[in-house]
Parts: sequence; structure tokens; C-alpha cells
Amino acid sequence: MSNSMTVFYTMLPILVLAIAGMIMLMSGVFTARDHSFAITGSAIVVLVITARLLFIAPDGAILHGLFVTSDFTRFADILVLLGAAGALSLSVAFNQRTGITRFEYPVLIIFAVVGMIVLVSAGNLLTLYLGFEIMSLALYVLAAFARTNLRSSEAGLKYFILGALSSGLLLYGISLVYGYSGTTGFTGIAHGFAGAMTGHTTVSLGSTLGLVFVLVGLAFKISAAPFHMWTPDVYEGAPTSVTAFFATAPKIAVFALLLRIMLGPFAPLFAQWQDLVEILAAASMIIGAFGAIGQSNIKRLMGYSSIGHMGYALMGLAAGTSFGVRATLIYLAIYLVMSLGTFGCIVAMSRNGRPVERIADLAGMAGEDGRYALVLAIMMWSMAGIPPLSGFFGKFYVFAAAIDAHLDILAIIGIITSVIAAFYYLRVIKVMYFDAGSPGFDARTAGVNLVIGISAVVTTLFVFYPAPLSTITSLAARALFPSQGF
Repeated sequence: MSNSMTVFYTMLPILVLAIAGMIMLMSGVFTARDHSFAITGSAIVVLVITARLLFIAPDGAILHGLFVTSDFTRFADILVLLGAAGALSLSVAFNQRTGITRFEYPVLIIFAVVGMIVLVSAGNLLTLYLGFEIMSLALYVLAAFARTNLRSSEAGLKYFILGALSSGLLLYGISLVYGYSGTTGFTGIAHGFAGAMTGHTTVSLGSTLGLVFVLVGLAFKISAAPFHMWTPDVYEGAPTSVTAFFATAPKIAVFALLLRIMLGPFAPLFAQWQDLVEILAAASMIIGAFGAIGQSNIKRLMGYSSIGHMGYALMGLAAGTSFGVRATLIYLAIYLVMSLGTFGCIVAMSRNGRPVERIADLAGMAGEDGRYALVLAIMMWSMAGIPPLSGFFGKFYVFAAAIDAHLDILAIIGIITSVIAAFYYLRVIKVMYFDAGSPGFDARTAGVNLVIGISAVVTTLFVFYPAPLSTITSLAARALFPSQGF
């Protein structure tokens, strides 16, 4: 295959997404009628087509290392596309019910996904920042998409201010890394820092500071404590359909990049950043466990829950091994399914066309709609890590990776916080099944039912057929650690 054809096939998924997004934007602008439903359906189809095109792209680096494709990036991109497609499916009925149905919504999600794919496959710090900003700009608008809702506007403003801060920290870290390594390419940075691993050179303070700022900038986006302060407020204030998107695709994309950059160009500095990642993981698990206990709003509860889940996933990164990467990828895939199922139930819950967000308002749901109560109970059990549901296996893998890397204290913190977090997950189940409530939940739609049904089946039956995910994540992890066994 010629070099030009290699570049074309590698960039084809991004080109399809970007061109489709622009066509949808133009059709919405220049068409008098409201075609938001058709554009949303078209966006889901485009995401599915893009997922298929990912398998056409050859492995390797193109454009002088600016863009990289591998089994790892392909797996992460598939998760991002699944998260975006699932969130779009959940949004149709909710946006109509709350009066925010506009054609710009699926267009913004498409452009955000473009940024995520660029982010995941970045082979250069400049490509990384480009993807980071493309994604972030779309997310800022989505957070404030309900323009007439004060809470949504407040969420958008908070997210924009703190997101701008994280972008500034990331850019400052990039400048320091470039200044001390002399290059922005991932391969060149790794070679520049390689002497630190062998002991032939010492690591400069500037390089370490650059590493810290890059890590902090990315930690903002995955809601890792202590850089989590935006998460509960934005989760609560943004429209629930937007929150479902925030909880899935962006976190997967940024976490995949975090794995690639820390175990790629910054791998020689492992001794410098391992303790930092351990602190982030421990703080996230602790704050996620204790912060959610007093919450009365289920979206805020899920915000703190996501902080805790990112802490569990960070345990695999802290291990710094192929087993750790594999465990993290398994955890992220399971977390994606659980989040879609949970937010599907939250999106579906409404009374007289108004969203139900208070946990107390779920009282009596089991008696009125046992199917939805059962699905939400399954998701809560799974997020608590109760066997034999998929959430148990996700935690089992990351705990095993931490113990394998002799991070026993981190594993103990994870186990204790899992027990504490089980309290607020089980409280939701208790309210649905044992508290008396008033009837009046609205009917659900097919799109929501489909996402919820698939999530419930995968979460419940994962114990019987874990081999496909285990095999795929092994291939993905091997792309980062080609010399390590499993």
C-alpha cells in the first residue's frame, strides 16, 4: 500500500465524521423544517459506519508520527463510538420532553467525537492538544445546551472556566516537556528521557514539572480527585442526556490517552509519576465513596460515583504493567455499559413530562414499573461490585493488577471504599423497593428501552462469557507493551 493510501485509510474515520458533521450542520441551518430527529438518527448511523472503518485503517504512524493507529487506539475508539451512539439514543425522547430538541445537539456530539478520536490516536503533543480542544469546545456548549435553564447555564459556565484552567495547565506542561526534551513527538520524548531509565542521565526538575502539569490537565477531564470539583455540579446542572454523554465517551477517550502518554513517552519517568498516580487513585476512591453518601440528587450521586470509578481505573495505570493496562481497559469497558444503563434509567424516569432526579422520588418505582426498577437495581449492584455482575469482575481485575504490582495499600483502600460506596448504591435500591411513593411515571420510548435492555443483559451475563472482552483487551494492551507477556 502506498504512503498516500495509508494516510487516506488511516484518516478516513475522522474524515467521514467531520464531513458528516458539516453536512448535518448545513442541512439544519438551511432547512426551514425541524429535522433534528432525522439528524440524530443519521448521526448514530455515521458513528456505526465510523466504527466499521476503524478496522480498515492499517497499524502504524502517519504524518511524521502525528497520528498513530494500533489495536489499543482502535479498541478505545470503539468504546468512544459506543458511548456516543448510546448517549444519542437516550437523548431523543428526553430532549423532546424537556424542549431542547435542536439539530445542533447531534452535530456537537459528532464534532466532540472527532476530537476524541484525534486525542486517542495522538502521536505528538500538538496533535494531543488539538484533539483536546476540539472535544472540549463541543462539550462546553453541550453542558449549557438547555439555554433557558439556569442550572444548565451555570453548569456550562463552571465547566468552561475549570476546563479552560485544565487546558492552560496542559499547555504549560506541554511547553515544559518540549523545552527539556527538544521535541513534541511521543517517540522523540521517550528517547530523550530514556537515559533516566538506565541511570545514564538525571531527570531535570523542569521535565518533572512538565509531566506533572500534563497529568493534572488530563486528570481534570477524567474527574480524578482532587481535580474533580466540577463534576457533581455539571452532572446535576447539565441536561440528563448530556450528562449521560459526559459520563461515558469523554472519560474513555481521555483515559485512553492517559494510558498511552504515561506508558509511552513518559514511561522512562515511571519512578517520578507512579506515586502521583497512586495519590490520584486513592483520593478519587475516597472522595467518590464519602462524597456521595449525603447526596439527594441521583445525578450528583452519579457524579461522585464516576470520581470513584476513575480512581479504581487509575489503579491499573499505577501498576504500570501490561496486566494493569488490560485490567484498566476491562474496567473502562464495563464502566461504559453500566453508565449507559444507569443513565438510561435516569433519562427514562419522568412524571408529567418533568425529569425525576431526586432519589426520594424513586419511591414506589418497583411496584409501578418493575422492569425499570430491576434494571436500575442491577446497575446499582454492579457498580457496587457485587458478584456475579460485571462490575465485580472489573474491580477484581484492577485489584489483582495492583496487588501484582505490590501496591497492596492501594488495593486495600479500593476494597474499603468499595464497601463504603455500596451503601449509597443499595440506598437507591431500598428506596425503589421498600419506600412508598405516588404513582405517575411516564411511558418510555424504544430508544431508551434498547440501550437499557442491552446494558442489563451484558451486565448480567458477562460472568458466563467474559472471554471476548478479555481477548480483545489483551490485544490492545499488547500494542502498548509488545515485549511483555500476559
